[in-house]
Amino acid sequence: MLIGLDIGGTKIEGVIVNPNNAEVSHRLRIATPKSNYSDFLYAVKGVINTLIETNSKTEHRWIESIGIGCCGSINRLTGKMQGANILYLNHQDFLGDIQSDYTIPVALTNDANCLAISEFKTGAAKSAKSSCLAVILGTGCGSGVIINGDIVDGLHGLGGEIGHNPLPNFDSNVDGSNVTCYCGSENCIESFLSGTGFERTWAAKHPPLSAKEIFDACSCGDERAIKHVDHYTNCLARVLGSIINVIDPEVIVLGEGFRTKKSSTLWFKTS
Repeated sequence: MLIGLDIGGTKIEGVIVNPNNAEVSHRLRIATPKSNYSDFLYAVKGVINTLIETNSKTEHRWIESIGIGCCGSINRLTGKMQGANILYLNHQDFLGDIQSDYTIPVALTNDANCLAISEFKTGAAKSAKSSCLAVILGTGCGSGVIINGDIVDGLHGLGGEIGHNPLPNFDSNVDGSNVTCYCGSENCIESFLSGTGFERTWAAKHPPLSAKEIFDACSCGDERAIKHVDHYTNCLARVLGSIINVIDPEVIVLGEGFRTKKSSTLWFKTS
């Protein structure tokens, strides 16, 4: 049996998976701590330990390995985390801190890379011959890129990190005033396409609402909400168009969770 973790700015979710048929036998989800790295590390290990204990009581096979999909990536030179929207996670030896507590193999990679690989091999992009783009629209925004059948990880582990490129064709008359991202740059894609960005741009004009409340209002015909969702899809189209012009993927997969706080996947072919 295997343990898999999906870690983002909103939740830490762990599963026990049978490697023979990919069947999930147990699932555990908790909120990502907002406080500090020590609390975060404690929470992650708590999920792992609970799953190991659950497995020992219910299954007849040992846990063979732990795989972690996480926002951000590992810096090749330092071995420490970079580019995570969980800010206290950056510059920490997260993988090393997990490996030190367990004798079984532990692997970690970017969550959008995990999405791209899984969708290309067995999911929405399995019909593609050699390429796909998978975009995560959640608490943050990132992507995974498959070219010639392999993930594009990049020299520094930053392949597919579109969230901190500038929003294409930014126009203050359409997109609002300039916004400085936590990374230090202005008008980053993540500031507009992430769930937090979606709520931020709404709150700049209207009383604050959650993303779900905005989408619910849109479904009920609220003109302000409809206009806001239209602006979001316009931003998304600009971003996808700029990527298509560079890598020309066969399939684009959109993995989103901020609209309902549950993960879902949309996909479309670019031909």
